[in-house]
Amino acid sequence: MGHKLSIFRGLLTFKSNQQKIWGVLIFLSIVTAVEVALGILKPPFLLKPVLGMKGLNWIFILLTIVKAYYIAWDFMHLRDEKRNLTFSIVLPLLVLIPFLIFILLFEADYIFGVMDSGFVSWNF
Repeated sequence: MGHKLSIFRGLLTFKSNQQKIWGVLIFLSIVTAVEVALGILKPPFLLKPVLGMKGLNWIFILLTIVKAYYIAWDFMHLRDEKRNLTFSIVLPLLVLIPFLIFILLFEADYIFGVMDSGFVSWNF
């Protein structure tokens, strides 16, 4: 079985595996460059809270998930596996990532409340 030479659900097709690797590398580099640019510039309109966290942080989380998806999909060859194996890897992550974000937000809010009320001083 030959490898599929297209990315973005078939929107972009390459002539060889080497070209495809370069295409995915360029895509991942662009996403990383956007992350770095946003981290350096920190646009003021993205620093406003959205669902308990700055909008900029939500963008970082989404871009990181996009990069993780393409790394797993193309470089770890999930695109070539049977659908059931792909779902057994992807579906737990769709449950785990929101759960970990919930824990992060809930615990951070609790710790901020404890520190802000003066129960424990900010000593670190």
